Amino acid sequence: MPGLVSDTPVHLPFPDDVPTHPLLVIDYALIEADDEGEQDRLWKAATELGFWYLKNHGADAEVDSMFTLGKAFMGLSLEEKMQYEEGDGGMQFGYKAAGYHTADEHGTLDATEFLDIAKDDVLAYPTDVHRTYPPLVAEAIESTVRPFVNRSIAINETLLGVLNKKLGMPEGTLARMHVREERSGCVARVIRTPPQGADIPPAVLEEQALLGAHTDFGSLSFLHNRLGGLQVLAPGTEKWLYVKPIPGHAICNVGDALNIFSGGLIRSNMHRVVAPPKAQSAFERYSLAFFTRPHDSVVLRPLANESAPVAARVAAGVPNEERGTSGEWLVRRLRYLRTENYHVCE
Repeated sequence: MPGLVSDTPVHLPFPDDVPTHPLLVIDYALIEADDEGEQDRLWKAATELGFWYLKNHGADAEVDSMFTLGKAFMGLSLEEKMQYEEGDGGMQFGYKAAGYHTADEHGTLDATEFLDIAKDDVLAYPTDVHRTYPPLVAEAIESTVRPFVNRSIAINETLLGVLNKKLGMPEGTLARMHVREERSGCVARVIRTPPQGADIPPAVLEEQALLGAHTDFGSLSFLHNRLGGLQVLAPGTEKWLYVKPIPGHAICNVGDALNIFSGGLIRSNMHRVVAPPKAQSAFERYSLAFFTRPHDSVVLRPLANESAPVAARVAAGVPNEERGTSGEWLVRRLRYLRTENYHVCE
């Protein structure tokens, strides 16, 4: 079955008769220009659904290059890729084979492959911080991966700055939780799912999660899809709805760490990946993401104080349960996802 990722990306039309969840479109050029109206729209998106489209982000060339690299990596033999498997200990850098995560509460195996490249390894290259990578990936770090990582970091830092302002926190509060030079779980990820077959009934496709329902671990996610498959479960509903990919638009969403920092005011919403709808299901699906996470030593707790009245009002009613540091919490979450550790999942 032919793939959809090449030097000239191909976008198959999303079916018109498939229900989708609308997302606000945020113009990054206006955010950079300090437009108050656009900042208000970002705040609305972050606090109501926790998902939004981002246009004019300026990362299209970097995204295309990463898709090309990701497909080249996925074309390696399974034996070659498994030399860099992430393992069951809670590390999320390297390769994750299909079937190594659970996709639902029944222990169904997931159908996704990951290539995870640590921000720390990219910025320190050629020094290894977390691990080594296949030669094909290592040789592309300076030309392909680092430009994507740097651009993604800059975009998410800008968005965090706006949310910091809207929370009423002292300037730079969230930035101090996400210092790029510090060791962290920030990661660039290419995801591949195999073709599911156009002859499978749509109702069956929608019930077979390829990547199980979850919230993201970190603060902000910067996601690029070429096919459908991403679904969100809107608050107060029981119906999963597709998020339609729009060429040139990233899909951004809030993760659990930012939800915690804001005392629950900023929403980290449940989502999952199923097969692309209808004719799209006959093709392999690639997606690309950069996950911005607090650096490892940051303690996960509401950042409420007298200088942050908005967050303080919300955090006052939020139990300050012990989560430990960002690094500790991430390792725990990652371990529980692994199929080998499924019996200890809560």
